[in-house]
Amino acid sequence: MTELQIYLTVAIFGGVILLIALDAIDMVVAALLGVSLLLGLGLLGPDDLVEAAKTAGGPLALLFGGMVVAHVLGKTGVFELVGDRFLHATAGSGRRFLLLLVALVAPVCAFLPNATTVILVAPVIIRVARALKVDFVGPMILAAIVSNSAGMLTLVGDPATFLVGTAVGMSFGQYLQQVSLGGLLAVLVIVPLLPYLMPEVWRMQIALPPAAPPPRIERKGFVVLSLGALAVMVLLFLFGELLPTRIVPPAVAIIGATLALLVIYGAQVEPVDNVLRDVDWKTLVFLGAIFCLVQAFTKTGLLQGLSLQLYAWFGAQFTQVALLLLAGIGLLSSLLANIPVVAASLIMTKGYLVAAEAVPELALAGGFTDWPAATVPVFIAMMFGATLGGNATLIGASANIVSVGICASHGERVTFGRFMRYGVPITAVQLALGAVYVLAMIALSG
Repeated sequence: MTELQIYLTVAIFGGVILLIALDAIDMVVAALLGVSLLLGLGLLGPDDLVEAAKTAGGPLALLFGGMVVAHVLGKTGVFELVGDRFLHATAGSGRRFLLLLVALVAPVCAFLPNATTVILVAPVIIRVARALKVDFVGPMILAAIVSNSAGMLTLVGDPATFLVGTAVGMSFGQYLQQVSLGGLLAVLVIVPLLPYLMPEVWRMQIALPPAAPPPRIERKGFVVLSLGALAVMVLLFLFGELLPTRIVPPAVAIIGATLALLVIYGAQVEPVDNVLRDVDWKTLVFLGAIFCLVQAFTKTGLLQGLSLQLYAWFGAQFTQVALLLLAGIGLLSSLLANIPVVAASLIMTKGYLVAAEAVPELALAGGFTDWPAATVPVFIAMMFGATLGGNATLIGASANIVSVGICASHGERVTFGRFMRYGVPITAVQLALGAVYVLAMIALSG
């Protein structure tokens, strides 16, 4: 790229973020406008679109599969039953509602991608919030933030952790040993902040009406088969990569979606066309456009130049680089969808480690897994920054975008500022915790 092309790319990239942050136009329109300008000016070409599609394919497949499975499960009546039990477990207390919400969302995110979890639990949260006569926007934002945080519990809990983990060849078991405790702490630190962030919900107490008979589950065969499809999906998330033919999480999501569609087709509950029509295509298109924008930004060479600059600044001081990446990626992930930020940052980080002679130049290619132990905290810092930094704003993570979309579909439009009111304080505390965790890892390994 020429110097003028670099300036144009950065200006378009920044303009899109500014339009979204100021809520000037719809975020999908803003992202597509940016991509269109890049295409029209020749700053993005066919090869770039192919590269963006390669990077975006896995995360988008995870989202698509989760949306389809959640839609099919929604037709079983299970959500109504869970919502009824959840409501009475709150005993009319807003405090118990928020604590139970955290307890419900976090374990699910250990096995399913975070955006999928938000889709699954949204009907329960909205139903209970309305019954308790509180605004459901705050709890829905909390669900997204908890799901992002709990996404660090396992390798498949968040697309960002999946991208980093697979890039360095980290197995499911290794992830549990090295990162999962940090994910648990990131979830727990949210709890003491709730009375200050959502005081109106926390202090609320109403008398619930006498318990009515629980909703009846119709079509029990359909329910069993739908839950079976979900169980297969969860098991493959956990063990698919251990099979003789490795089944990676994006493929698992497609398999799960296929099984769910087969179930709903065989049971003749709803036409398959309706299921596919109700997929949140807006969110998928937005994320796809963001990946294209990041691909253009990557083409500028600024990230590669930053790799060398990191080495010039810090040499082989991996501790300082890890903390800088945690803070820097955390900030970027609050302004952009964290998935493409991670994809771009991996290029920069690998380039730095090659420049620092920690790994051979072969590490820049895919499939390299022989990373020295001293470099592992650098990648874990990236996970903290990307996963937790995405909690700050509504465009920071796919779960946030999904949550905001669900609120809009129920008549509540969430602005950029309203999301930040909850997201920024939680993110600041979590990133500080992440820094302490990474420092502890480095100290223990040394």
